[in-house]
Amino acid sequence: MKKIIALLFLPLFFLAAGCGGGKQELSTLKIGLMPDTDSVPFIIAQEKGYFKEEGLNVELHPFKSAMDRDSALQSGNLDGAVSDMLAVAFAKTGGFDVKVTSMTDGSYKLIAAPGMKPPTVKALAGREVAVSRNTIIEYVTDHILESNAMTGDDIAKVIIPQIPTRLELLQSGNLAAATLPEPMASIAVHNGCQFITGSDELGINPGVILFTGKSTKEKEAEIKAMYRAYNKAVAYLNSAARSEYIDLVVEKGGFPPAAKDALTLPVYHEAGLPKQSDVADCMAWLKRKALIEETYDYADLVVDFLRP
Repeated sequence: MKKIIALLFLPLFFLAAGCGGGKQELSTLKIGLMPDTDSVPFIIAQEKGYFKEEGLNVELHPFKSAMDRDSALQSGNLDGAVSDMLAVAFAKTGGFDVKVTSMTDGSYKLIAAPGMKPPTVKALAGREVAVSRNTIIEYVTDHILESNAMTGDDIAKVIIPQIPTRLELLQSGNLAAATLPEPMASIAVHNGCQFITGSDELGINPGVILFTGKSTKEKEAEIKAMYRAYNKAVAYLNSAARSEYIDLVVEKGGFPPAAKDALTLPVYHEAGLPKQSDVADCMAWLKRKALIEETYDYADLVVDFLRP
């Protein structure tokens, strides 16, 4: 009987020994951020120690343009990034495998220059509007135009990839308008520019968090740990007083000093998968503009790491 009992407990002994009696050792995640409000939960999770609580080391890498971010992804210098559905489709078309792991809470706004009268979409006909080509910014801009019975040909699109440069030229009156992410949009309004409309008003949300296909295969445990920390940061941001985090967010987010007064954060949501309608609409826009040839289904682009 003693031998039988010993044999029954033997697998448990080896299991405990293999686990070391503690948490699984996780490797580092390298994540690219943009100067927008989608990046704020990552900044909070880092600075409040939520990543470390999950046994995870995360390196946050800031970028000023989507092009630089995507180059870093494809060169293997990042595991994942704050991005958008369009970038996912472009990567896959170019033979680089990436997967969407969640949506984000960012918004994108069309802002008129100081003194422009009237500050309306229709008034932009024939005038210079700054965007970044073939990105979430142009996607939102085109949808705004379509909702006003206009097309991209009705305005003079000025291609300015770097977000801070776009903001500076708008504020100085060198452009009629520009489409900006938050908090740059709020900073522009704070400095005298005028809000016209944006993605929230249209009910569209193409912003996502993505990871390379390689990382989703090799770092599933790390990505799940990251989201546990991300959700802790969301809970903190939705409950803490603004004064507790605003200095930290402005400094670590690389936002202009004016963001301290101008920035209004969205109500953040725990990580969730994007809506199928948002994915389908992005793919349809890309097809209409002949930017992709293949039609990607939801399952081709999205992977679910959010369930326990």
